Amino acid sequence: MARRSGLHAAGTALGVLAAAGAAAFAWGTLVERRLFTLRRVTVPVLPAGAESIRVLHLSDLHMAPWQSDKQEWVRSLADLKPDLIVDTGDNLGHADGLTGIERAFERFQGIPGVFAHGSNDYFGPQLKNPLKYFVGPSTKKPSTAPRLDNAALTAYFRSLGWLDLNNAAGAVDVRGTHLEFFGVNDPHIHFDRVEAIPGALDELRENDPYAEDALWPQDAPRADRPTVTIGVTHSPYRRVLDAFVTYGAAMIFAGHTHGGQVCVPGFGALVTNCDIPRSQVKGLSIWRHAFRSAFLNVSAGLGTSIYAPVRFACRPEATLVTLTASA
Repeated sequence: MARRSGLHAAGTALGVLAAAGAAAFAWGTLVERRLFTLRRVTVPVLPAGAESIRVLHLSDLHMAPWQSDKQEWVRSLADLKPDLIVDTGDNLGHADGLTGIERAFERFQGIPGVFAHGSNDYFGPQLKNPLKYFVGPSTKKPSTAPRLDNAALTAYFRSLGWLDLNNAAGAVDVRGTHLEFFGVNDPHIHFDRVEAIPGALDELRENDPYAEDALWPQDAPRADRPTVTIGVTHSPYRRVLDAFVTYGAAMIFAGHTHGGQVCVPGFGALVTNCDIPRSQVKGLSIWRHAFRSAFLNVSAGLGTSIYAPVRFACRPEATLVTLTASA
């Protein structure tokens, strides 16, 4: 009798666990992955007296053409009237994903922006064993994945007037502050050229009209122009973040991690798909290297692979980052 009672209790426990797992899976696939959330943070990184700048950080949309709810939610973010868009890649999630991106980003025309690509802006999604992410980052370029039209995506972003920061540098003036950007192509698939950043910055600064003495009043020192240097990457690998801090970034934007995508309440992300610490897998933090530091905002992103359409304890997000004057 005792043996039968024990078996019954074990069976009941297994049934409860199975039901809880099924409920969690249903929540993650049917509900939470569509609970688009706007996160707001304030970063005191501008020079004293500078006007605040509202930056909309978008990442990891993994867009498929039929995802109209995601497209409409992203469109609605134009109502925030951001001063600048920062897009940190993995916009495409399907061979025809660009049609959804065009629909989602249409209202951002005329707003300054910058972008850096992720691996899924080059390679389409593949069915994978999710347990492999516990072994380490999926850093190999997918040899059998369908190729996506990266050239068309790049052309579209440029048509919006956005700066291409894939192993490049650029600058834009926003609300009286000179924002100096540099970025890399996706480090996750080794498309980055971190060593090219110093040369790109030198060229940017040499071609700056303020560098011409004839255009700069002799009684107004160049240092008086408010300038902030910002780094942009898709994947926040340590080597890239360290280099960005070394090259003078005061603020860094990144994506890629999906915030862990499936998290455990009270514990957080199980994996990061790169070598960033789990404690910095999403949100605003400080990245320190060689006695220097920079603010780091890692977006948990807005999408998932069409082959893994689930989020748990990690809502899809965009971030409104308000840059303010430091104390």
